[in-house]
Amino acid sequence: MLGQQAFAQTSAPTGREVVEKVESLLWANTMQGEFDMRIVTPRWERTLALRIWMDRPKRSFVRVLAPAKEAGIGSLRIGNEMWNYLPAVERTIKIPPSMMLQPWMGSDFTNDDLVKQSSAIDDYSQKVLGQETVDGQPLYKVEALPKPDAAVVWGRIVYWVRRDFIPVKQEYFSDRGELVRVMSFGDVRAVGGRTIPTRWEMKPLGKPGNSTTILVKDATYNVRVDEEIFTQRNLQKR
Repeated sequence: MLGQQAFAQTSAPTGREVVEKVESLLWANTMQGEFDMRIVTPRWERTLALRIWMDRPKRSFVRVLAPAKEAGIGSLRIGNEMWNYLPAVERTIKIPPSMMLQPWMGSDFTNDDLVKQSSAIDDYSQKVLGQETVDGQPLYKVEALPKPDAAVVWGRIVYWVRRDFIPVKQEYFSDRGELVRVMSFGDVRAVGGRTIPTRWEMKPLGKPGNSTTILVKDATYNVRVDEEIFTQRNLQKR
């Protein structure tokens, strides 16, 4: 009880500060790293090896490294525009806004998730709902509601974040208030000189048995990314 009282009396950050610190922890100003994405459905499962480059907040690039059937597929985002490259047909496709909610590579992450088009910070207003202790771990509970003129997907996002700003869980609600999906974070360890959760699991509540897990294998933060990475010329390289 004393620990909970001390936690409650601690000067808490604002909701925006909590979300900013989570985003900064996971992505920094620039990030380049290798990830595995494991997609599970009741009928099949597969794992993609990915390399990702990010130059926040405007540019990101994702390349599929394996398996061989999908190797070379790429996704490029610059500002609000996104392109996918399909090496099997040697074709670059510009993704219209209407397709940003489509699954990326059959996963439970959307095009919008992968390229971070929607700003979790600027398109939403955040507030701390409370400070709770879950499984002995004190957490901030932060609610993010979309701003009136923001073109965003979710009607509400709730963040559960440790006091050291390591995320534990994110809940995504529709504009009708229905809980649609939950992302859980785990396996906290040191990567690239910072301590982060290295397992991110997304579960859509409307699809029992489906899940997509991202495993952070290696990452480098706050190192300048070559400008050539974020070009359509690079997108079309195999």
